[in-house]
Amino acid sequence: MAIRSCESIRGNSLRPEGLSYRRPKRNSLTYSHIGMYSLAVPRAATTSDAFNAVAEPRRRDILSYLAPQERPVGDIVASLGLEQPSVSKHLRVLREVGLVRVRRDGRQMLYQTNAEAIKPLHEWTSKFQRFWDHQLLRIKERAERKAATHLESQSKEKS
Repeated sequence: MAIRSCESIRGNSLRPEGLSYRRPKRNSLTYSHIGMYSLAVPRAATTSDAFNAVAEPRRRDILSYLAPQERPVGDIVASLGLEQPSVSKHLRVLREVGLVRVRRDGRQMLYQTNAEAIKPLHEWTSKFQRFWDHQLLRIKERAERKAATHLESQSKEKS
């Protein structure tokens, strides 16, 4: 049964059998409670492009795990501690946007990262590298000043 809005869940007549709706606590802030979900504005599909696909942290973990070499689903499941159906769904999304390649070896499906498809992601994020470099330089300079001040105060106390 397709549910079109949150209101259809609350109404007894449209509630699917076995589904219970628990109203959030009065002072709790959940997205549905404060109305942040707009059913009139559809979300972009995760398979629309590589950026939407890697927005999910577990997919980024899978990509990182596959980067050094191709691996079967079982290795991904065991290493990342995810459920097999979940890993398969994430791999399907990554495969549909071209970030992962698959090859059959007997009964096993072996997955590997497609470096060419990741290149646009890297190029886009590298535009922000100078901002991070600048911030890290400022943090380093501040830490060095603080350490120098601390050493000076310790040497004065010993004198």
